[in-house]
Amino acid sequence: MALSIILPVAGGALAPYTLRGSIPVRPAAGTRFNRIAYSAAHVVADPLAAVDPWLQSAVDWDATIGYRRHLWSLGLGVAEAMDTAQRGMGLDWPTSLELIRRSLDAAKDVPGALVASGCGTDHLDLDAVKNVADVIRGYEEQMAAIEALGGKLIVMASRALARVAKGPSDYERVYDRILSQARQPVVLHWLGEMFDPALAGYWGSADVGRAMDTALGVIAAHPDKVDGIKISLLDKDREIAMRRRLPPGVRMYTGDDFNYAELIAGDGHGSEKTHGQSDALLGIFDAIAPAASAALGELAQGNVDRFHAILGPTVPLSRHIFAAPTRFYKTGVVFMAWLNGHQSHFTMVGGQQSTRSLQHLAELFRLADAANLLEQPELALARMKTLLALHGVEG
Repeated sequence: MALSIILPVAGGALAPYTLRGSIPVRPAAGTRFNRIAYSAAHVVADPLAAVDPWLQSAVDWDATIGYRRHLWSLGLGVAEAMDTAQRGMGLDWPTSLELIRRSLDAAKDVPGALVASGCGTDHLDLDAVKNVADVIRGYEEQMAAIEALGGKLIVMASRALARVAKGPSDYERVYDRILSQARQPVVLHWLGEMFDPALAGYWGSADVGRAMDTALGVIAAHPDKVDGIKISLLDKDREIAMRRRLPPGVRMYTGDDFNYAELIAGDGHGSEKTHGQSDALLGIFDAIAPAASAALGELAQGNVDRFHAILGPTVPLSRHIFAAPTRFYKTGVVFMAWLNGHQSHFTMVGGQQSTRSLQHLAELFRLADAANLLEQPELALARMKTLLALHGVEG
């Protein structure tokens, strides 16, 4: 029997929608990849906590770590305490550090589990940050805390640095200090202003080409301390240009949630493998984890057409989830986890479940169905009807 629902459409009208009835994609057991693939994982809020959600964060630790175990079971690594976890957008530094600790502890029980953790300056009072020395001290505090737990660092872009830096030399000074003392190679992180307006002009210039030159100079000065760089500029040509200029062995981790399929597949440019393909550190992999795993497994077997057949249909969904204002994409990621039964509610840290409209979420539901991403269609349908009823739509 076909599963149907009444959904909002453009213009505020309602129209019937029937699910496709296709079988969700699932990776083969023991799938192996020939790319490193991190999913920037979300946190599950505790909806029963007596907190003011705009001011305080309350995390359901069991559900949050349970989702990380789900990602590891699919062969995906976890990029911990990043912006997908609402880092600096509801999740404070003490809670982030506790999240990192719990994730690293859980990973010890999973053979081969990958974890890399965000190291930033979000604990600093921006009004009290006067110069780059303050930024360096901020990075060093978080760096020491994460490394004390045995964690690998993702050196996150800093709002404080963007605020006080007077030019490229200030970025070079900060990153030279941080990289020179890192215990193991780190992943650098370049988040575009579409994800966080406070990061406009990062690397000391509003001109992306000049900013890229500065970032590449920092990497070239410390190639043994840089595992790779994750860039989220939503510009595939910029990413390709940058990865071709990286030192041998330094990886490009795509953060492009619009063009990830073709960037991961690569173009085979040059004799240096990492110059012709991107690895992945993506928020969308949280929402499409089974398809991402299955596609990467096919790519590792040389089945490029099958890779695109699985991952290609997820791209329209990702572009919708990450539509402007892009910083609200976390709402779509958590919505997908709820639809698929990975958490019992659609409540977010900071109350951010309210950042997207019902019409946006209805289109997300349709696109998830089109991409074969509704793991339990009956459950997804029931939960979508619950959301509709909450908004006064019956049927």
